[in-house]
Amino acid sequence: MGGIVTRLLSAVLLLLALPVYAQPKHVALDLVAEGAAPAAGGDLTLAIAATPAAGWHAYWKNPGDAGIEATATWSLPPGWRAGVLRYPVPERLIVAGLMNYVYERPFAYLVTLAVPPGQRAGEVRVEVKLDYLVCTREVCVPESQTLRTRVRVGDAAVPADLRARFDTWRRALPRPLGSSATWAKDGDRFRLSVPYPADAPLGERPYFYPAAPGTIDMAAPQVATRDGDRLVIETKAKAPNGRVEGVLATGTGTGLALAAAPGAVAAAEAAPPWRTAALAFAGALLGGLLLNVMPCVFPILSLKALGLARSGESAAHARAEAVAYTAGVVAVCLALGAMLLALRAGGSAAGWAFQLQDPRVIGLLLLLTAGIALNLAGVFELPMPPLVDRGGRGSAFATGALAAFVATPCSGPFMGAALGAALVLPAAAALLVFAGLGLGIALPFLLIGFVPALRRRLPRPGAWMATLRRVLAVPMFLTALALAWVLGRQAGVDGMTLALGAVLVFALGLWAGGRRQLAGRRIAPAAIPAALLAIAMVATIRPAARAEAAAAVAGAERFSEARLAALRAEGRPVFAYFTADWCLSCKVNEKAAIETDAVRDAFARGKVAVLVGDWTDGDPALGRFIARHDRAGVPLYLFYPAGVGEPRVLPQVLTRGMLTELARR
Repeated sequence: MGGIVTRLLSAVLLLLALPVYAQPKHVALDLVAEGAAPAAGGDLTLAIAATPAAGWHAYWKNPGDAGIEATATWSLPPGWRAGVLRYPVPERLIVAGLMNYVYERPFAYLVTLAVPPGQRAGEVRVEVKLDYLVCTREVCVPESQTLRTRVRVGDAAVPADLRARFDTWRRALPRPLGSSATWAKDGDRFRLSVPYPADAPLGERPYFYPAAPGTIDMAAPQVATRDGDRLVIETKAKAPNGRVEGVLATGTGTGLALAAAPGAVAAAEAAPPWRTAALAFAGALLGGLLLNVMPCVFPILSLKALGLARSGESAAHARAEAVAYTAGVVAVCLALGAMLLALRAGGSAAGWAFQLQDPRVIGLLLLLTAGIALNLAGVFELPMPPLVDRGGRGSAFATGALAAFVATPCSGPFMGAALGAALVLPAAAALLVFAGLGLGIALPFLLIGFVPALRRRLPRPGAWMATLRRVLAVPMFLTALALAWVLGRQAGVDGMTLALGAVLVFALGLWAGGRRQLAGRRIAPAAIPAALLAIAMVATIRPAARAEAAAAVAGAERFSEARLAALRAEGRPVFAYFTADWCLSCKVNEKAAIETDAVRDAFARGKVAVLVGDWTDGDPALGRFIARHDRAGVPLYLFYPAGVGEPRVLPQVLTRGMLTELARR
């Protein structure tokens, strides 16, 4: 019944969209013949190459919970026959809780034409009318295009460049499994057993696409478990019956076509789920620990630690402050992680540091870092949060929360894989990983609070601490400067100027408050109105149209999956990197490795194509591409070897030697 309702809903969407039927097409189509001279009695493969416009998607044979399958109507010479459309492995897209099996990147339908044995030599015309549905997340439009090509019956060889294009398209088609699979229904659970050798490679997240609706709840999560020489897929059942067909996605853009018969399927002996969660937790812990050396976190940690050492309080007080600081850090990381998981559950392609894609958040961070820098410079004294010696559990909690929030633009070793794993773990395990990130950030201060020997090793208090405090204001001012640059990239010169004006208002309020403090009066009457006005100014900032990211390497191009496919079809090696203006690690790698003369020269000699994906504004198409490589955000570095093969995912810390060595292979 649900399937009927879904089809009726799709039909209603089609009718509602009819007034815009004649608008420009949102999928570029091209009919390409593999060879212009097929032999009589032989076969001819045609490709309908499709490139959806940005933000639009087309549908697989089984469109999922919504959508309509494409239909092809052929006009062929007498005696010619067209086979069925063959679809590449699709992608998943959840919109409003409905699962869609779609193509957001360039793809191609393949079809085989049978040329009759008695076909006389000469030129013939082949024509196809393709009717399909194309959608964004808000609107669907039915479209129709008629494509034509001419072929001359003969027996000519296929050109090498054309053969390479068709080889690329064929690799995207699911390959036959070659053996029988089995399915069973146990209560409301559907269990599929697929023969799969234990030593055969398998992607991180195998997924079963049913060829027809009604077999499984397509929006329900799937659990894939390797059990010896089989792979078991388990999910929520609907009404499976008889022979179940579909595609098992086994890696990025690859899959197996299978048919499963009903039978007994034993539950898989899953590897302990805690193992993946424990590894991800450890990676997040180490990644968080390394964030403490970042210029926006180190001053806060240093002065908080020195303040604790000079306070002269008891060991119990030191432990209480350390716990409160840790609680603040972990609470922010958990809150950001929970929001990220909620956004992704709603179908968003958000990744870690998603909030930084909003220029207003960058503006708020700019105010915070400027305020901290002015505090360290001695313009005023603010007891909440304490950056020197003023105590209190509430203040320690607020300081930890602040440290975690200003650390979010950073990413480093261990973090990428750990947070990427978190996005495919159950929600409870994922939140544990985000808590591990917070624990890593808080770990140095936590150790200082609980290990008296570490506190005793800290320098003795003295007048030098005032000088150190002024020195540590410098990295905070530099952080503010970097955030202003990011804001200029996101919101243009007008947005950056408005934000700097807000910083000026805030700074004047803090300066006036500092003057009141020197006179023995409260800071609030001067600082709070200025802070509120500055925040109101920041809240009015809006994104501006951004220029393309500057090419870090001569000849670099903007990343698109269409361009990547074209370069791979040419047989060229490709270095694709994904960056954002607010990503400090990305910028360090670009200046220290990617933009160096040695790497430029090596890439030029090796004819390595360079593609740049700019994720500063959170492009959802880039977000989904990044997620397919098991990463939660940027940086992501991929190297595609010449010819065929899966990309190599490079570490999050690059060196010139690493990149030049890749270019020489």
